[in-house]
Amino acid sequence: MFDRELLERCSNACAVSGFEDEVRAIFRHELHGCGTISGAVSGNIMCEKKGPGPTVALMAHMDEIGFMVQGVTEDGFLLLVPLGGWWNHTLPSQRMLVQTRDGRRIPGQIGTKPPHLLPESQRSQVMPNDALFVDIGASSRAEVEELGIRLGCAVVPDVQLQPLAIPHRWMGKAFDNRAGVYCMIEAMRRLALEELPCTVRAIGTVQEEVGTRGARALSADMMPDLAIILEGPPADDTFGQSGVCRQGVLGSGVQVRLYDPTNITPPALADFVLNIAAQEGIPCQPTVRRTGGTDAAASYPNWAGVPAIVFGVPTRYIHSHNGILDDRDLEACVRLTCAVVRNINAHNHTLYLP
Repeated sequence: MFDRELLERCSNACAVSGFEDEVRAIFRHELHGCGTISGAVSGNIMCEKKGPGPTVALMAHMDEIGFMVQGVTEDGFLLLVPLGGWWNHTLPSQRMLVQTRDGRRIPGQIGTKPPHLLPESQRSQVMPNDALFVDIGASSRAEVEELGIRLGCAVVPDVQLQPLAIPHRWMGKAFDNRAGVYCMIEAMRRLALEELPCTVRAIGTVQEEVGTRGARALSADMMPDLAIILEGPPADDTFGQSGVCRQGVLGSGVQVRLYDPTNITPPALADFVLNIAAQEGIPCQPTVRRTGGTDAAASYPNWAGVPAIVFGVPTRYIHSHNGILDDRDLEACVRLTCAVVRNINAHNHTLYLP
């Protein structure tokens, strides 16, 4: 069953790369009693439920893209550096929150020089990062400092989850990757109630958006037999996109990623997963991507090439202030994750190895 409250708390949490505390707290609260919870110096967090067979890792990165305050001008504007990959077309005039170190959230908006004051040649150009700033209404650096804003403060989109008029559709921020976090938590809560043939570890990782740093910090002694990465990848069903390669359609089920430039899913593992989906009647969308990457990239350098597969909840407009997803895809992702874990045992866990 879809848990609106959980998605709302996951999406609304402010947790840009390096500042994942709020999502880490949700992880601890929701998975209390579901297994043994432990943290790491990297900021990663894990909940482990032991079983008799091999080990399956469920991984979801907790961070979202955002900004950090780089400087404050004499007249009170905040200069920014991006944390993660923004498409700058989407940024001017958007509402933001500046997080102070004492926990306050100061509202503002991204400002630019108005088009009336730009030369004609620049009016149709995308504004570079160094031309963007946050305006909190201050008139001086002193006013900014009085609010507790200083260099290094995180800046996040000011967005709250809301339902759309179309049933099952939701608009909110940070579905990359709070959709994955939601699915990891919900799958772990369901699996915790069962006797499993394997050990399962839910792992929330940090700083994926700036180079899969949290996943690369996972130690070799945590190496599983299989890694399932839960993600919020881009949908491709919006206006102007070709129908031939539409592999991320809202409401059509969980994406099962067979390839991206950072990970090739072993063909036998893909077959194993797709067969389970067919047997269980779980809608899914096999996907081959020319671009993009996930924490699956870390399985080779860190875990000696442990087989990894990515399950995704297709989301429109990721890496912007607002995304749109379908809660039926969330449920399909949770169901497939649970079904695969239930079917991994000592007799079949190597069937997908070369």
